[in-house]
Amino acid sequence: MKSSCDARFPFLTLFLFAVHSVGVYAGSFHKDVQIHWGDGRGKIHDNLGNLLSLSLDKFSGSGFQSNQEFLYGKAEVQMKLVPGNSAGTVTTFYLKSPGLTWDEIDFEFLGNISGHPYTLHTNVYTKGTGDKEQQFHLWFDPTIDFHTYCITWNPQRVIFTIDGIPIREFKNSASIGVPFPNDQPMRLYASLWEAEHWATRGGLEKTDWSKAPFTASYRNYNVEGCVWLNGKSSCPVNAPWFTQELDFKGKNRVKWAQSKYMVYNYCTDKKRFPRGAPQECT
Repeated sequence: MKSSCDARFPFLTLFLFAVHSVGVYAGSFHKDVQIHWGDGRGKIHDNLGNLLSLSLDKFSGSGFQSNQEFLYGKAEVQMKLVPGNSAGTVTTFYLKSPGLTWDEIDFEFLGNISGHPYTLHTNVYTKGTGDKEQQFHLWFDPTIDFHTYCITWNPQRVIFTIDGIPIREFKNSASIGVPFPNDQPMRLYASLWEAEHWATRGGLEKTDWSKAPFTASYRNYNVEGCVWLNGKSSCPVNAPWFTQELDFKGKNRVKWAQSKYMVYNYCTDKKRFPRGAPQECT
């Protein structure tokens, strides 16, 4: 069975309009993660560890983290986001290393008032510096059904995919002086938390706590990667994600997603970069 993260297989035109998530390898929330904050607001719902929910109320949000650290890998999960009025909430799935000069690769879903789309916020941090934001409105309602979100991180690139469709590629441009996350092991994290001061229209829309608790669901979690243990990494033999790249059709899918659904791209923000786009953008 091919993982839904594999962005090299041919993409059919019909596949572009699919709104249901595709199959993934399933790990177990029981054995692969721990709910590390939330005081009971994060819950695993079945004995096999296939379904987990995170909740947010006016007192606290919640989150989980992987038991292992990885230096490169492929991380995927199926998510169903907070329905209805989700203004001020942020639901996440991301990789992050510890420390003050951390690396991080983000999927963050910024909630909105009822009837308005979620904003998917993506970013890549290296040595504690991000500033590489791209944001999208999705081509489906992410609150109705589960959809598959995937981060592929290897020495050459980071690829973000949704239901197998690549929406962003961040290449390793260290040769021209652009930092790339390639030497700090990261854990996989997910969380649901409140950020009403910035999350929805820059903080103009506040959280409606009468709708709490807010709940997001996760299922079919899987991470394949170079496990970091005792200061060394161990990679699966011939893991396809370690050299994964976008083929011609995959690159066209990125262009499709960005031309139709991207709502912010740091590379084209002239107010922010009046002297020209950052090096990696060109």
